[in-house]
Amino acid sequence: MFTVEELTNVFPKFSGKTEAIALERIMTDTRKESEQSLFVPIVGESFDAHHFVLEAIEQGAVAALWQENYELPENLPSGFPVFFVKDTTAALQQAAKYYLEQVAPIVIGITGSNGKTTTKDLVASILRVKYKTHKTAGNYNNHIGLPLTILAMPKDTEVAVLEMGMNQAGEISLLSQLAKPDHVVITNIGESHIEYLGSRENIKRAKLEILDGWSERGLFVFDGDEPLLAASYGPSAVSCGFFEKSRKQIQNVEMTDHDSSFTFEGIHYHVPLSGRHNVKNASYVIAIATFLGMTPAEINQGFTRLEMSGMRFEKHAGKQGSLIINDAYNASPTSMKAVIEVICHLKQKTHKVLVLGDMFELGDHADELHEAVADAITEQIQAVYTIGDHADKISAAVQEHHPTIEAQHFETKQQLSDQLQDKLTSETVVLIKASRGMKLEKLMKDLTN
Repeated sequence: MFTVEELTNVFPKFSGKTEAIALERIMTDTRKESEQSLFVPIVGESFDAHHFVLEAIEQGAVAALWQENYELPENLPSGFPVFFVKDTTAALQQAAKYYLEQVAPIVIGITGSNGKTTTKDLVASILRVKYKTHKTAGNYNNHIGLPLTILAMPKDTEVAVLEMGMNQAGEISLLSQLAKPDHVVITNIGESHIEYLGSRENIKRAKLEILDGWSERGLFVFDGDEPLLAASYGPSAVSCGFFEKSRKQIQNVEMTDHDSSFTFEGIHYHVPLSGRHNVKNASYVIAIATFLGMTPAEINQGFTRLEMSGMRFEKHAGKQGSLIINDAYNASPTSMKAVIEVICHLKQKTHKVLVLGDMFELGDHADELHEAVADAITEQIQAVYTIGDHADKISAAVQEHHPTIEAQHFETKQQLSDQLQDKLTSETVVLIKASRGMKLEKLMKDLTN
Protein backbone atom coordinates (compact mmCIF):
# COMPACT_ATOMS: atom_id res chain seq x y z
CA MET A 1 0.00 0.00 0.00
CA PHE A 2 2.32 2.76 1.28
CA THR A 3 4.59 3.64 4.21
CA VAL A 4 4.02 5.66 7.36
CA GLU A 5 6.46 8.21 5.96
CA GLU A 6 4.39 8.55 2.75
CA LEU A 7 1.26 9.09 4.81
CA THR A 8 2.71 12.33 6.19
CA ASN A 9 2.09 13.76 2.69
CA VAL A 10 -1.62 13.17 3.18
CA PHE A 11 -1.96 13.94 6.90
CA PRO A 12 0.66 16.52 7.96
CA LYS A 13 -0.43 16.61 11.62
CA PHE A 14 1.04 13.57 13.40
CA SER A 15 2.98 12.25 16.36
CA GLY A 16 5.35 9.32 16.87
CA LYS A 17 7.91 7.80 14.52
CA THR A 18 7.54 8.58 10.83
CA GLU A 19 10.15 6.23 9.44
CA ALA A 20 9.52 3.96 6.46
CA ILE A 21 7.24 1.51 8.27
CA ALA A 22 5.31 -0.52 5.68
CA LEU A 23 1.51 -0.29 5.75
CA GLU A 24 0.12 -3.33 3.96
CA ARG A 25 -3.59 -3.17 4.83
CA ILE A 26 -6.33 -1.26 6.65
CA MET A 27 -7.81 -2.39 9.96
CA THR A 28 -11.31 -1.30 10.95
CA ASP A 29 -12.26 -4.39 12.98
CA THR A 30 -10.02 -5.12 15.97
CA ARG A 31 -11.45 -8.63 16.34
CA LYS A 32 -9.41 -9.76 13.34
CA GLU A 33 -5.63 -10.09 13.16
CA SER A 34 -4.18 -7.72 10.58
CA GLU A 35 -0.39 -7.48 10.48
CA GLN A 36 1.33 -4.26 9.34
CA SER A 37 -1.98 -2.42 9.23
CA LEU A 38 -3.17 1.15 9.55
CA PHE A 39 -5.90 1.29 12.19
CA VAL A 40 -8.84 3.50 11.19
CA PRO A 41 -11.22 3.91 14.16
CA ILE A 42 -14.63 4.45 12.57
CA VAL A 43 -17.23 6.36 14.60
CA GLY A 44 -20.79 5.12 14.07
CA GLU A 45 -24.18 5.81 15.61
CA SER A 46 -23.81 3.06 18.20
CA PHE A 47 -20.05 2.44 18.34
CA ASP A 48 -16.72 4.23 18.49
CA ALA A 49 -13.61 2.25 17.56
CA HIS A 50 -11.26 4.80 19.19
CA HIS A 51 -11.79 2.83 22.41
CA PHE A 52 -10.06 -0.20 20.87
CA VAL A 53 -6.74 1.23 19.69
CA LEU A 54 -4.72 -0.91 22.12
CA GLU A 55 -6.49 -4.05 20.89
CA ALA A 56 -5.73 -2.90 17.34
CA ILE A 57 -2.02 -2.73 18.16
CA GLU A 58 -2.16 -6.25 19.62
CA GLN A 59 -3.76 -7.42 16.36
CA GLY A 60 -1.01 -5.95 14.19
CA ALA A 61 -1.66 -2.23 13.71
CA VAL A 62 1.58 -0.26 13.29
CA ALA A 63 -0.03 3.20 12.90
CA ALA A 64 -3.44 4.81 13.35
CA LEU A 65 -5.64 7.65 12.22
CA TRP A 66 -7.11 9.60 15.15
CA GLN A 67 -9.85 12.19 15.41
CA GLU A 68 -8.20 15.24 16.89
CA ASN A 69 -11.00 15.90 19.41
CA TYR A 70 -10.19 12.59 21.18
CA GLU A 71 -7.50 12.14 23.81
CA LEU A 72 -4.88 9.50 23.16
CA PRO A 73 -4.69 6.74 25.79
CA GLU A 74 -1.86 7.24 28.29
CA ASN A 75 -0.53 3.71 27.79
CA LEU A 76 -0.09 4.04 24.02
CA PRO A 77 3.32 2.53 23.10
CA SER A 78 6.09 5.11 22.85
CA GLY A 79 6.68 6.30 19.30
CA PHE A 80 3.51 4.68 17.88
CA PRO A 81 2.63 6.75 14.77
CA VAL A 82 -0.69 8.59 15.03
CA PHE A 83 -2.15 10.86 12.34
CA PHE A 84 -4.60 13.47 13.62
CA VAL A 85 -7.65 14.18 11.44
CA LYS A 86 -10.99 15.92 11.81
CA ASP A 87 -13.01 12.83 10.83
CA THR A 88 -11.64 9.30 10.44
CA THR A 89 -14.17 8.23 7.78
CA ALA A 90 -13.36 11.28 5.63
CA ALA A 91 -9.66 10.61 6.22
CA LEU A 92 -10.07 7.01 5.07
CA GLN A 93 -11.57 8.35 1.84
CA GLN A 94 -8.73 10.86 1.52
CA ALA A 95 -6.11 8.11 1.93
CA ALA A 96 -7.90 6.03 -0.72
CA LYS A 97 -7.92 8.95 -3.14
CA TYR A 98 -4.18 9.48 -2.60
CA TYR A 99 -3.41 5.78 -3.15
CA LEU A 100 -5.59 5.62 -6.27
CA GLU A 101 -3.62 8.52 -7.72
CA GLN A 102 -0.34 6.72 -6.96
CA VAL A 103 -1.39 3.45 -8.62
CA ALA A 104 -3.26 5.25 -11.44
CA PRO A 105 -5.25 2.28 -12.85
CA ILE A 106 -8.04 2.52 -15.38
CA VAL A 107 -11.12 2.88 -13.15
CA ILE A 108 -14.50 1.40 -14.10
CA GLY A 109 -17.40 2.52 -11.91
CA ILE A 110 -20.59 0.45 -11.86
CA THR A 111 -23.95 1.27 -10.32
CA GLY A 112 -27.61 0.38 -10.90
CA SER A 113 -30.64 -0.84 -9.02
CA ASN A 114 -29.94 -4.46 -9.98
CA GLY A 115 -27.15 -6.40 -11.59
CA LYS A 116 -24.23 -4.22 -10.54
CA THR A 117 -22.46 -7.06 -8.69
CA THR A 118 -22.93 -9.50 -11.57
CA THR A 119 -21.73 -6.84 -14.02
CA LYS A 120 -18.72 -6.13 -11.79
CA ASP A 121 -17.87 -9.85 -11.77
CA LEU A 122 -18.27 -10.05 -15.55
CA VAL A 123 -16.07 -6.98 -16.16
CA ALA A 124 -13.32 -8.30 -13.88
CA SER A 125 -13.37 -11.78 -15.41
CA ILE A 126 -13.10 -10.46 -18.96
CA LEU A 127 -10.49 -7.76 -18.33
CA ARG A 128 -8.26 -10.18 -16.38
CA VAL A 129 -7.51 -11.88 -19.70
CA LYS A 130 -5.47 -8.82 -20.69
CA TYR A 131 -5.03 -6.60 -17.60
CA LYS A 132 -4.06 -6.97 -13.94
CA THR A 133 -7.50 -6.35 -12.49
CA HIS A 134 -8.79 -5.60 -9.00
CA LYS A 135 -12.50 -5.55 -8.11
CA THR A 136 -14.82 -4.72 -5.24
CA ALA A 137 -15.04 -7.64 -2.82
CA GLY A 138 -18.48 -8.64 -1.55
CA ASN A 139 -20.64 -5.61 -0.89
CA TYR A 140 -17.83 -3.15 -0.15
CA ASN A 141 -19.55 -0.50 -2.25
CA ASN A 142 -20.43 2.36 0.12
CA HIS A 143 -18.60 5.36 1.62
CA ILE A 144 -16.49 3.03 3.79
CA GLY A 145 -16.36 -0.08 1.61
CA LEU A 146 -15.24 1.71 -1.55
CA PRO A 147 -12.12 3.28 0.01
CA LEU A 148 -11.30 -0.05 1.67
CA THR A 149 -11.55 -1.69 -1.76
CA ILE A 150 -9.21 0.89 -3.26
CA LEU A 151 -6.69 0.56 -0.43
CA ALA A 152 -6.68 -3.24 -0.84
CA MET A 153 -5.56 -2.84 -4.46
CA PRO A 154 -2.13 -4.27 -5.37
CA LYS A 155 0.35 -1.66 -6.57
CA ASP A 156 0.62 -3.25 -10.00
CA THR A 157 -3.14 -3.04 -10.67
CA GLU A 158 -3.94 -1.89 -14.21
CA VAL A 159 -7.76 -1.86 -13.96
CA ALA A 160 -9.90 -1.23 -10.87
CA VAL A 161 -13.54 -2.35 -11.14
CA LEU A 162 -15.48 -0.48 -8.46
CA GLU A 163 -19.10 -1.13 -7.54
CA MET A 164 -20.98 1.89 -6.18
CA GLY A 165 -24.07 1.43 -4.01
CA MET A 166 -26.44 3.85 -2.33
CA ASN A 167 -29.45 4.34 -0.10
CA GLN A 168 -29.84 8.11 -0.35
CA ALA A 169 -29.31 10.87 -2.90
CA GLY A 170 -25.78 12.26 -2.89
CA GLU A 171 -24.03 9.05 -1.90
CA ILE A 172 -22.98 7.94 -5.40
CA SER A 173 -21.77 11.46 -6.16
CA LEU A 174 -19.34 11.20 -3.24
CA LEU A 175 -18.09 7.80 -4.42
CA SER A 176 -17.73 8.91 -8.03
CA GLN A 177 -15.78 12.02 -7.10
CA LEU A 178 -13.51 9.88 -4.92
CA ALA A 179 -12.84 7.22 -7.58
CA LYS A 180 -12.84 9.49 -10.68
CA PRO A 181 -13.93 6.62 -13.00
CA ASP A 182 -12.67 6.53 -16.58
CA HIS A 183 -15.67 4.43 -17.64
CA VAL A 184 -19.07 4.18 -15.97
CA VAL A 185 -21.99 1.75 -16.20
CA ILE A 186 -25.59 2.14 -15.05
CA THR A 187 -27.07 -1.35 -15.30
CA ASN A 188 -30.72 -0.29 -14.87
CA ILE A 189 -33.21 1.83 -12.95
CA GLY A 190 -35.38 -0.27 -10.64
CA GLU A 191 -37.35 0.26 -7.45
CA SER A 192 -34.63 -0.37 -4.86
CA HIS A 193 -34.53 2.39 -2.20
CA ILE A 194 -37.81 3.90 -3.41
CA GLU A 195 -38.70 4.16 0.30
CA TYR A 196 -36.08 6.89 0.67
CA LEU A 197 -36.11 8.43 -2.80
CA GLY A 198 -39.84 8.45 -3.48
CA SER A 199 -39.93 7.63 -7.21
CA ARG A 200 -38.05 5.91 -10.02
CA GLU A 201 -37.33 9.36 -11.46
CA ASN A 202 -35.48 10.26 -8.27
CA ILE A 203 -33.69 6.91 -8.33
CA LYS A 204 -32.54 7.72 -11.88
CA ARG A 205 -31.16 11.07 -10.72
CA ALA A 206 -29.28 9.37 -7.89
CA LYS A 207 -27.77 6.78 -10.24
CA LEU A 208 -26.71 9.48 -12.70
CA GLU A 209 -24.56 10.94 -9.92
CA ILE A 210 -21.95 8.44 -11.07
CA LEU A 211 -21.22 10.94 -13.85
CA ASP A 212 -20.13 13.55 -11.27
CA GLY A 213 -16.59 12.16 -11.12
CA TRP A 214 -16.48 10.65 -14.62
CA SER A 215 -13.53 11.81 -16.69
CA GLU A 216 -15.64 11.88 -19.93
CA ARG A 217 -12.62 10.50 -21.80
CA GLY A 218 -14.06 7.00 -21.59
CA LEU A 219 -17.48 5.41 -22.03
CA PHE A 220 -20.79 5.93 -20.27
CA VAL A 221 -22.63 2.63 -20.81
CA PHE A 222 -26.28 2.25 -19.82
CA ASP A 223 -29.56 0.38 -20.33
CA GLY A 224 -30.90 1.44 -23.72
CA ASP A 225 -34.28 -0.19 -23.04
CA GLU A 226 -35.00 2.09 -20.05
CA PRO A 227 -37.23 5.05 -21.03
CA LEU A 228 -36.00 7.06 -18.05
CA LEU A 229 -32.51 7.05 -19.58
CA ALA A 230 -33.73 8.14 -23.01
CA ALA A 231 -31.67 11.32 -23.18
CA SER A 232 -28.59 12.55 -24.99
CA TYR A 233 -25.51 12.12 -22.81
CA GLY A 234 -22.96 13.04 -25.45
CA PRO A 235 -20.79 11.14 -27.93
CA SER A 236 -19.20 8.97 -25.23
CA ALA A 237 -22.57 7.54 -24.16
CA VAL A 238 -23.32 3.99 -25.31
CA SER A 239 -26.78 2.52 -24.83
CA CYS A 240 -27.07 -1.28 -24.95
CA GLY A 241 -30.34 -3.14 -25.25
CA PHE A 242 -32.70 -5.43 -27.11
CA PHE A 243 -34.58 -2.65 -28.94
CA GLU A 244 -33.45 -0.95 -32.13
CA LYS A 245 -33.28 2.47 -30.46
CA SER A 246 -30.18 1.32 -28.55
CA ARG A 247 -26.86 2.43 -29.99
CA LYS A 248 -25.61 -1.15 -29.64
CA GLN A 249 -28.26 -3.84 -30.06
CA ILE A 250 -28.43 -7.36 -28.63
CA GLN A 251 -29.85 -9.93 -31.06
CA ASN A 252 -30.36 -13.66 -31.60
CA VAL A 253 -30.54 -14.60 -27.93
CA GLU A 254 -30.60 -18.32 -27.18
CA MET A 255 -30.63 -19.72 -23.64
CA THR A 256 -30.22 -23.06 -21.93
CA ASP A 257 -30.49 -23.92 -18.24
CA HIS A 258 -26.82 -23.04 -17.81
CA ASP A 259 -25.80 -20.38 -20.32
CA SER A 260 -26.77 -17.89 -23.01
CA SER A 261 -25.52 -17.05 -26.48
CA PHE A 262 -26.26 -13.91 -28.49
CA THR A 263 -24.92 -11.56 -31.11
CA PHE A 264 -23.81 -8.05 -30.26
CA GLU A 265 -22.66 -5.68 -32.96
CA GLY A 266 -22.80 -8.66 -35.33
CA ILE A 267 -20.39 -10.78 -33.26
CA HIS A 268 -21.34 -14.02 -31.47
CA TYR A 269 -20.78 -14.28 -27.71
CA HIS A 270 -21.40 -16.98 -25.13
CA VAL A 271 -21.83 -16.29 -21.41
CA PRO A 272 -22.17 -19.00 -18.70
CA LEU A 273 -25.30 -17.38 -17.22
CA SER A 274 -28.94 -17.82 -18.14
CA GLY A 275 -31.46 -15.00 -18.36
CA ARG A 276 -32.00 -12.00 -20.62
CA HIS A 277 -31.01 -9.67 -17.78
CA ASN A 278 -27.60 -11.35 -17.65
CA VAL A 279 -27.24 -11.08 -21.42
CA LYS A 280 -27.76 -7.33 -21.11
CA ASN A 281 -25.22 -7.13 -18.28
CA ALA A 282 -22.77 -8.97 -20.52
CA SER A 283 -23.36 -6.46 -23.33
CA TYR A 284 -22.20 -3.60 -21.08
CA VAL A 285 -19.01 -5.50 -20.42
CA ILE A 286 -18.39 -6.19 -24.11
CA ALA A 287 -18.78 -2.48 -24.91
CA ILE A 288 -16.11 -1.50 -22.38
CA ALA A 289 -13.74 -4.39 -23.16
CA THR A 290 -13.91 -3.60 -26.88
CA PHE A 291 -13.15 0.05 -26.17
CA LEU A 292 -10.11 -1.08 -24.17
CA GLY A 293 -8.76 -3.00 -27.14
CA MET A 294 -9.86 -6.54 -26.39
CA THR A 295 -10.82 -8.89 -29.22
CA PRO A 296 -14.04 -10.96 -29.34
CA ALA A 297 -11.94 -14.10 -28.78
CA GLU A 298 -10.40 -12.59 -25.63
CA ILE A 299 -13.82 -11.50 -24.38
CA ASN A 300 -15.34 -14.97 -24.90
CA GLN A 301 -12.30 -16.45 -23.16
CA GLY A 302 -12.96 -14.16 -20.19
CA PHE A 303 -16.59 -15.28 -19.99
CA THR A 304 -15.40 -18.87 -19.53
CA ARG A 305 -13.42 -17.76 -16.46
CA LEU A 306 -16.33 -16.04 -14.74
CA GLU A 307 -16.11 -15.96 -10.93
CA MET A 308 -19.40 -14.89 -9.33
CA SER A 309 -19.86 -13.31 -5.91
CA GLY A 310 -21.63 -15.41 -3.29
CA MET A 311 -25.39 -16.06 -3.16
CA ARG A 312 -25.97 -14.89 -6.73
CA PHE A 313 -27.80 -17.74 -8.47
CA GLU A 314 -25.61 -20.27 -6.69
CA LYS A 315 -26.52 -23.80 -7.73
CA HIS A 316 -26.32 -26.51 -5.06
CA ALA A 317 -27.04 -30.23 -5.09
CA GLY A 318 -30.12 -30.68 -2.93
CA LYS A 319 -31.49 -33.66 -1.10
CA GLN A 320 -33.14 -36.43 -3.11
CA GLY A 321 -31.34 -35.28 -6.26
CA SER A 322 -33.00 -31.87 -6.27
CA LEU A 323 -31.44 -28.57 -7.39
CA ILE A 324 -31.37 -25.64 -4.94
CA ILE A 325 -30.64 -22.15 -6.30
CA ASN A 326 -29.52 -19.68 -3.65
CA ASP A 327 -30.12 -16.13 -4.90
CA ALA A 328 -30.78 -14.76 -1.43
CA TYR A 329 -28.11 -12.07 -1.31
CA ASN A 330 -30.58 -9.30 -2.15
CA ALA A 331 -33.81 -8.62 -4.00
CA SER A 332 -35.92 -5.94 -5.62
CA PRO A 333 -39.08 -6.27 -7.71
CA THR A 334 -37.05 -6.05 -10.93
CA SER A 335 -34.45 -8.63 -9.93
CA MET A 336 -37.04 -10.99 -8.46
CA LYS A 337 -39.09 -10.95 -11.67
CA ALA A 338 -35.95 -11.48 -13.77
CA VAL A 339 -34.80 -14.55 -11.85
CA ILE A 340 -38.33 -16.01 -11.81
CA GLU A 341 -38.32 -15.74 -15.62
CA VAL A 342 -35.09 -17.76 -15.68
CA ILE A 343 -36.66 -20.48 -13.49
CA CYS A 344 -39.76 -20.58 -15.69
CA HIS A 345 -37.59 -21.44 -18.70
CA LEU A 346 -35.40 -24.07 -17.01
CA LYS A 347 -35.69 -27.42 -18.76
CA GLN A 348 -33.49 -29.54 -16.49
CA LYS A 349 -36.13 -29.90 -13.75
CA THR A 350 -39.89 -30.15 -14.18
CA HIS A 351 -41.12 -29.40 -10.64
CA LYS A 352 -40.34 -25.73 -9.94
CA VAL A 353 -40.72 -24.20 -6.49
CA LEU A 354 -40.26 -20.50 -5.69
CA VAL A 355 -39.35 -19.48 -2.13
CA LEU A 356 -39.80 -15.71 -1.98
CA GLY A 357 -39.25 -13.43 0.99
CA ASP A 358 -39.70 -9.74 1.68
CA MET A 359 -37.99 -7.08 -0.42
CA PHE A 360 -36.87 -4.18 1.77
CA GLU A 361 -36.73 -0.39 1.36
CA LEU A 362 -39.93 -0.13 -0.69
CA GLY A 363 -41.76 2.09 1.83
CA ASP A 364 -45.41 2.85 1.06
CA HIS A 365 -45.07 0.98 -2.24
CA ALA A 366 -44.20 -2.33 -0.54
CA ASP A 367 -47.55 -4.11 -0.84
CA GLU A 368 -48.23 -3.17 -4.46
CA LEU A 369 -44.68 -3.97 -5.58
CA HIS A 370 -44.73 -7.35 -3.86
CA GLU A 371 -48.09 -8.15 -5.42
CA ALA A 372 -46.75 -7.18 -8.86
CA VAL A 373 -44.09 -9.90 -8.62
CA ALA A 374 -46.88 -12.40 -9.26
CA ASP A 375 -47.13 -11.02 -12.81
CA ALA A 376 -43.89 -12.87 -13.63
CA ILE A 377 -45.17 -16.21 -12.30
CA THR A 378 -46.65 -18.52 -14.93
CA GLU A 379 -48.15 -22.01 -15.02
CA GLN A 380 -44.62 -23.38 -15.52
CA ILE A 381 -44.21 -22.96 -11.73
CA GLN A 382 -45.70 -25.67 -9.52
CA ALA A 383 -45.46 -24.03 -6.08
CA VAL A 384 -44.88 -20.57 -4.55
CA TYR A 385 -43.97 -20.33 -0.87
CA THR A 386 -43.59 -16.92 0.77
CA ILE A 387 -42.38 -15.60 4.11
CA GLY A 388 -42.23 -12.11 5.61
CA ASP A 389 -44.43 -9.13 6.35
CA HIS A 390 -45.19 -8.25 2.73
CA ALA A 391 -44.39 -11.35 0.66
CA ASP A 392 -47.84 -12.80 1.44
CA LYS A 393 -49.11 -10.38 -1.22
CA ILE A 394 -47.22 -12.48 -3.78
CA SER A 395 -48.74 -15.81 -2.74
CA ALA A 396 -52.21 -14.24 -2.43
CA ALA A 397 -52.00 -12.85 -5.98
CA VAL A 398 -50.84 -16.23 -7.28
CA GLN A 399 -53.78 -17.95 -5.57
CA GLU A 400 -56.15 -15.49 -7.22
CA HIS A 401 -54.77 -15.57 -10.75
CA HIS A 402 -53.24 -19.08 -10.94
CA PRO A 403 -55.39 -21.46 -8.89
CA THR A 404 -53.55 -24.50 -10.25
CA ILE A 405 -50.28 -23.31 -8.63
CA GLU A 406 -49.82 -24.28 -4.99
CA ALA A 407 -49.32 -21.03 -3.07
CA GLN A 408 -48.72 -20.79 0.69
CA HIS A 409 -47.43 -18.18 3.12
CA PHE A 410 -45.39 -19.23 6.16
CA GLU A 411 -44.77 -17.49 9.47
CA THR A 412 -41.45 -19.17 10.31
CA LYS A 413 -38.44 -20.51 8.44
CA GLN A 414 -38.83 -23.86 10.19
CA GLN A 415 -42.40 -24.32 8.89
CA LEU A 416 -41.20 -23.36 5.43
CA SER A 417 -38.22 -25.72 5.64
CA ASP A 418 -40.41 -28.65 6.70
CA GLN A 419 -42.74 -28.07 3.75
CA LEU A 420 -39.85 -27.76 1.30
CA GLN A 421 -38.15 -30.97 2.41
CA ASP A 422 -41.32 -32.92 1.68
CA LYS A 423 -41.26 -31.55 -1.90
CA LEU A 424 -37.71 -32.50 -2.83
CA THR A 425 -37.35 -35.05 -5.61
CA SER A 426 -34.94 -35.57 -8.49
CA GLU A 427 -37.25 -33.37 -10.60
CA THR A 428 -37.42 -30.45 -8.14
CA VAL A 429 -35.69 -27.09 -8.48
CA VAL A 430 -36.07 -24.60 -5.61
CA LEU A 431 -35.30 -20.90 -6.02
CA ILE A 432 -34.60 -18.93 -2.82
CA LYS A 433 -34.89 -15.16 -3.30
CA ALA A 434 -35.34 -12.27 -0.84
CA SER A 435 -33.66 -9.19 0.53
CA ARG A 436 -30.51 -9.83 2.54
CA GLY A 437 -32.15 -9.02 5.87
CA MET A 438 -34.49 -12.02 5.53
CA LYS A 439 -31.47 -14.37 5.81
CA LEU A 440 -33.17 -17.07 3.77
CA GLU A 441 -29.81 -18.67 3.05
CA LYS A 442 -30.31 -20.35 6.44
CA LEU A 443 -32.68 -22.72 4.66
CA MET A 444 -29.76 -24.18 2.72
CA LYS A 445 -28.51 -26.48 5.49
CA ASP A 446 -31.89 -28.28 5.59
CA LEU A 447 -32.21 -28.60 1.82
CA THR A 448 -28.77 -29.62 0.66
CA ASN A 449 -26.48 -32.57 1.21
